[in-house]
Amino acid sequence: MIGGVTEIISFYNMFAPGMSVGVAVSGGADSVCLLHVLRELAPRWNLHLRVLHLDHKLRGEASREDARFVAALAAELGLPFELREADVAAAAGNLEQAARRARRSFFLDALAAGRVQRVALGHTRNDQAETVLYRFLRGAGTAGLAGMLPVTADGLVRPLLATPRAEVEEHLRARNLIWREDASNQDLRFDRNRIRHSLLPSLAVEWNPALADILAGMARVAADEEEYWRQEIDRTAGEVLLVEPRAVVIDVRRLAALPRAVARRLVRQAIERVKGDLRSIDVRHIEAVLALAARTEGHGRAQIPGVHLVRSFEWLRLAPAAARFNQGFSLLVDAAGLYAIPSGEIEVRGEIEAALHLRNWRPGDALKGAGKIKDLFQEKRIPIWKRNSWPVLEDEKDRIVWARQFGASPDCPVQVVDRDIIRTA
Repeated sequence: MIGGVTEIISFYNMFAPGMSVGVAVSGGADSVCLLHVLRELAPRWNLHLRVLHLDHKLRGEASREDARFVAALAAELGLPFELREADVAAAAGNLEQAARRARRSFFLDALAAGRVQRVALGHTRNDQAETVLYRFLRGAGTAGLAGMLPVTADGLVRPLLATPRAEVEEHLRARNLIWREDASNQDLRFDRNRIRHSLLPSLAVEWNPALADILAGMARVAADEEEYWRQEIDRTAGEVLLVEPRAVVIDVRRLAALPRAVARRLVRQAIERVKGDLRSIDVRHIEAVLALAARTEGHGRAQIPGVHLVRSFEWLRLAPAAARFNQGFSLLVDAAGLYAIPSGEIEVRGEIEAALHLRNWRPGDALKGAGKIKDLFQEKRIPIWKRNSWPVLEDEKDRIVWARQFGASPDCPVQVVDRDIIRTA
């Protein structure tokens, strides 16, 4: 087992010499085994280990016993120990997801603060197989079927990912090492436990005894495929995606010209940029975006978890679900100069002889000599998300004397220069 773990650490370059490594230890067999194995291998890379434990407070005294057990283990091994408590039961939503978020937050905080440079997690090959099957059942695409990565961009590593769970327990028993059993791991109310204790064993008996190995192997292949595609999509994204401060805009004509496989991955990247992650996103959502992009009619919306998606003319705009189009504004223009608005800057030149107001377009506004601005939006194919903050200049008689891109009325009292300098309000 030590040889296998050494091999995966070396293959994926998990550690650089001299690194400080946080070891996530719950007290269960997998994490206890991970700690002992890394302590044995630490001299090879001159690693400085630190034990990290999160008390979820889900099992009362049993949870506190876990924390005391891990603290004592760290002391026995002469390693620094860090404990965090989280009231996971009070968190909204799915309990499993809340616990996962709490652990991840703990680990990322330790990395961000510089207390450790890597955090090692005790996921095994069985955990990988369960993850792949779980994601398949939830409708994941190829990226989801890649399962858990051996090394993540934010510093998490999984040295036991190629090690079967049975080998972990065999290693512990052979060395008379003790661990704690978490009773909640047997609770079939949790999806993961039903997959672990019911579905996977049943499939292995009825279909293929090597199913766990097959699923873990599928994850490796899918991860390699996704790494290739990530590099390809990064190159394509610059031609199809327009990244704004709080949104991503997609040119649907260019998207439609791409092979379907490329288009799917490009949409995934756009969603991830906007949302920050791909949680709750599956193939159905990707296809909904592509279907909206393929429509001949130029306007529409689609429901994507955590994302506000709008189609207008030849563009799709994705923004965080909580975001709204720019709000209204109204500025007194009483001197020449630059005036900052949500969508950029307007430079006003000339003598200001009467009070003017620079404000956003409102329904019913019309520009003298040009017609209703709403009609001009359609004619010039201005996307709907740009309209709320579209600047117009109003004179003392409440008449529109200038509108961005549409020009000035014949009796506009000032010269207005539209500046393409973008500032986020």
